[in-house]
Amino acid sequence: MISSLLGKKLGMTQVYDAQNVLVPVSVVEAGPCSVVQVKTVATDGYNAVQLGFATKKTKNASKAELVHAQKAGLQSAPRVLGEVRLAAASTLKVGDVVTVAAFTEGQLVDVSGISKGKGFQGVVKRFRVAGGPAAHGSMFHRRIGSIGMRQTPGRTWKNQSMPGHMGGDSRTMQNLRVIKIIAEKNLILVKGAIPGANGDDVVVRSAIKGQPKAAAKA
Repeated sequence: MISSLLGKKLGMTQVYDAQNVLVPVSVVEAGPCSVVQVKTVATDGYNAVQLGFATKKTKNASKAELVHAQKAGLQSAPRVLGEVRLAAASTLKVGDVVTVAAFTEGQLVDVSGISKGKGFQGVVKRFRVAGGPAAHGSMFHRRIGSIGMRQTPGRTWKNQSMPGHMGGDSRTMQNLRVIKIIAEKNLILVKGAIPGANGDDVVVRSAIKGQPKAAAKA
């Protein structure tokens, strides 16, 4: 069984846990994901499973996408395709469906997505630069200030914080605890915030760093 699912961020809310503590949670519609392709070392050089989430209209799918879906026995092309690398050959077959049963309440997961795009922003918002005095006479409020050097090195240093495009980056929130799983609605409630706006696609996978270490063998 793989421990990754494609899904969609629905929003945030709050629920009570088993200790009657109010917990802020992000709601993710995870799966069901169909197995569209199974890759092996013999055929592709590595082990992996390609998952498909949601569907797109036939008129919006290319011929290659439709044929790829038909080979997996799907009626329509998935809207999102994602690949999950595996250490060993998968026991799943093309056409199988992976659901939220891949996760359990209480475990830690990593959620990856694209952060909200904020367009072109200045340094005050983008990098929290203090800016200048707020008084009317200063004539220097939200600008970046001096960025140059003297004759040596005679240039601006690399990685200088400057105005530019903000947001729209791939981000991963690590070690979020699964508070509740609503299997009949394919929902996973994880503690805390996750990247992206409501309706954006995300990937939920078992956490890499936060799992308890296996007991040492005698």
